This record gives sequence, C-alpha cells and structure tokens, in this order.
Amino acid sequence: MHSLQPLFSSMRAHGPVLLASTTEPAAELLALVWGPRFDREHGRYLAQSVAQNRPALDHALDQAADTFDRLPAMRQQRLRQLLRHHAGGTIRA
Repeated sequence: MHSLQPLFSSMRAHGPVLLASTTEPAAELLALVWGPRFDREHGRYLAQSVAQNRPALDHALDQAADTFDRLPAMRQQRLRQLLRHHAGGTIRA
C-alpha cells in the first residue's frame, strides 16, 4: 500500500511557506491534487512568490508530485477527502 506520509510530512514542512500568499490556502492545496496527476505547473506558480529556501521548496514539490502520481486512484481520492475534511468542509467538490 502506498503511504500518504511523505506527502503530509513535505506539506507540513513547506506548505505554510508555499501557501502564505494565497487567500484560500486549502483550496490551493486541493487544486494541486484535484486531477489524476499532481499539478506541477500550479505548484511552480505558487512557488514563484517564495524567495526563501526556493531550491528546497522546488525539491519538496517534485517529491510530492512523484509520490502523488504513484498513488492508486482510490488513494488519491482518499487524500482529497482528507484535505477537504481538514479544511472543515469549506471546500466543495
């Protein structure tokens, strides 16, 4: 079974910096994983506004994307559900 732990640990470390300038961080995070593949282009767009530790952030995004893309569809859907739940149900499908 593919673990979601690498995704969560990476986002705990880099998510606050990546999403700091967004008005709806939960929605932006969900947008990264909404499709069948991690939206690398959107991740890089979000990272453009980050000046600090950019190489580490880019590396974390690549790792998160690779991990997500290897997940079976059911695990990807479970991750989306967890993100929506964590946002307090404020994000609608």
